[in-house]
Amino acid sequence: MNGLLADCRARLGFDLLANTWNAVVIYALGEGPRRPGELRAEIGGISAKVLNQTLRRLEGYALVERRAYAEAPPRVEYGLTELGAGLLEPIRALGKWSAEHGDEFAAAQGWETDEAVVRD
Repeated sequence: MNGLLADCRARLGFDLLANTWNAVVIYALGEGPRRPGELRAEIGGISAKVLNQTLRRLEGYALVERRAYAEAPPRVEYGLTELGAGLLEPIRALGKWSAEHGDEFAAAQGWETDEAVVRD
């Protein structure tokens, strides 16, 4: 690897995944566009405000697109762009690693494990 790690292109991906909710929202949108309420129900544990901030941030990164429909009442959906869909494979790989090694990792941190919490 040439150059400094701090200036490496890989850092873009590392910074993207450093935000707690970015990868979770991208993963949740992997099955197709969703309305914000559907996303909140599927994800769980995320407030409407934080979900909205995350969706707007991902939209600004060109990973998610917002679709507003001219209906009464208004309807909005969010879906992955082609760029965002390209992140599904590495996010799923990290999820697989977490499912396989989560208990070991949690034990090293001194955390209690609950296999019911870990989903594929």
